[in-house]
Amino acid sequence: MPLRLIWVLILLLLTAACAGTSETTVTNRIVYGLTLQPSGFDPHIHASSELGIPLRSVYDTLIYRDPATGDFVPGLANSWTLSADGLVYTFALKQGVKFHDGTDFNAQAVGANLDRITNPDTGSQKAAFMLGSYTGYEIVDAYTIRLLLAEPYSPLLDSLCQVYLGMASPAALSAYSNERYQFNQVGTGPFRFVEYIPGNRLVIRRNHEYAWGPAFYTLPTADSVEEIEFRFFTDAATRALALESGEAQIMGEIPPVDARALSANQEMELIPVAIPGQPLQFLMNTSRFPTDSLEFRRALLFATNRQAIVDGVFQRYSPIAYAPIAAATQYFNAELVGSYAYDPGQARSLLSAIGFADSDNNGFLDFAGTEISITLIAPTWGMIPETAQLLQDQWREVGLRVVIESTPSRNTLIETANSGNYNLIAYYDFGRDPAFLNRYFTSDGSTNWTRFTNSDLDRNLREAERTSDSTARASLYAQTERIITEQALILPIRDYVNLNAARSNVRNLTFDAYGWFPLLNNVTLSSE
Repeated sequence: MPLRLIWVLILLLLTAACAGTSETTVTNRIVYGLTLQPSGFDPHIHASSELGIPLRSVYDTLIYRDPATGDFVPGLANSWTLSADGLVYTFALKQGVKFHDGTDFNAQAVGANLDRITNPDTGSQKAAFMLGSYTGYEIVDAYTIRLLLAEPYSPLLDSLCQVYLGMASPAALSAYSNERYQFNQVGTGPFRFVEYIPGNRLVIRRNHEYAWGPAFYTLPTADSVEEIEFRFFTDAATRALALESGEAQIMGEIPPVDARALSANQEMELIPVAIPGQPLQFLMNTSRFPTDSLEFRRALLFATNRQAIVDGVFQRYSPIAYAPIAAATQYFNAELVGSYAYDPGQARSLLSAIGFADSDNNGFLDFAGTEISITLIAPTWGMIPETAQLLQDQWREVGLRVVIESTPSRNTLIETANSGNYNLIAYYDFGRDPAFLNRYFTSDGSTNWTRFTNSDLDRNLREAERTSDSTARASLYAQTERIITEQALILPIRDYVNLNAARSNVRNLTFDAYGWFPLLNNVTLSSE
């Protein structure tokens, strides 16, 4: 046989072998629709919530939050203790755990992961910051490690539950560069990483050697899902269609109008999941006229018919938001429910009292004879443009002119925020522990886009981050939420609810304590 023909046959065989890693040769295989193409899929480097949807099942974390109770429960660590001064966390690790490449999990492996995350060359966008005041570690023995802090940091346990601090194989981290590791990921979780082709798919396959999961993971059965292919459905209009056609079996972030239609389809199950963190909100710039006035900011709140927005834009799937954190978030202050109920008459009275009037009878208010307008920055995601349009219409009813400026990306949004050329800007964050409020409301917070400074806020937020006493933290956050509300620093619209849908043969689909990430280990399939 000619040598050239031999090489052709070899290439064909190799191509067929590679194709077999991701095609439907595995039983109990499903397609899960992702709604965003992140800039990258390395959890130690990148920050999107989307990456955690597949990778929560590839990586284990030292501890977990029980999805039913929110309590911390063992993961790769059997137990942990905190020193009296709050500066040393000691973790006793599970033994007999193996990474997917056969590497042993131990204290050295934890250290290697922490070294990578905190190395400036890694360029971590989220994981490194989640460690707070972490300064280093001490390996006590093969299965005991101490994490050292410069000052107490109460959110650390919460951080260690999240996929961004998932444990990766030290051997794999050494074998691949930071740029290449996202294509060759190795964890200890219930699914192995198979492949990632940007813009096309990411595939994971069940790890049948897995025997060290948290208590809320169930044991696999003959009906358990064996392989999951994640595909990208960035166009919201295609998501329900993909489910109905059978192209995908699970999909997140279904548009509310489509969710309403799917809820009547017996072949589908709609699974709304409340997401802890901040609500959809508009931060008010207190350094720019006219939102530099407390009375003006309060007038905007009274002029906002949030019920109409929730009904029209979100089809009543989301509850009205009243506070700087969502109701599903730890330490939510329920006393704030009902704050600034819709009252356009009260809005007009406040505006009149501080000198706004329609001097030329053109239907819009002016100030000292000068026309005014409100600049509202609306990113293009999360139904924010539709919300902004309704705000423009509602505030027109009390005589306010609104200019809506669109920002198509997170980078352009940040550029606009840094310029200060706005009155309101939409932005929000997710998380179960409200320590994320520090970035938004301390005087030197990295995203303090309200430009508001207050010594009580600074003190409360910093003390809440330092103390591990839950009762004390609850009191400090209640005071913080009250100050933010009384000062009308934000316009909260709706608590975030992720509208997931699945075909009826998908069973036992639930989500972790952070709302975004499915517990794919527990998912089973039945015949439709």
